[in-house]
Amino acid sequence: MIYGKMWLVVKPTVGIPLFFVGVMTASMLTHFAILTHTTWFPAFLNGKAKAKVSGVMSPDTRPPVVALLS
Repeated sequence: MIYGKMWLVVKPTVGIPLFFVGVMTASMLTHFAILTHTTWFPAFLNGKAKAKVSGVMSPDTRPPVVALLS
């Protein structure tokens, strides 16, 4: 173990729960930031359907190679 001597300073009964609380806090803050700064994430959490995408591309949106071949 790389940081084996750390447990001589911090007891595992204190260090391991602190580590998990730190990971949980970082995760919750990340999710909160995404939730408050995007428009798609709240819709995703509420279960709203995605917009339907048609299979036909207009001539303006086709890649240049396809436009040359057609």
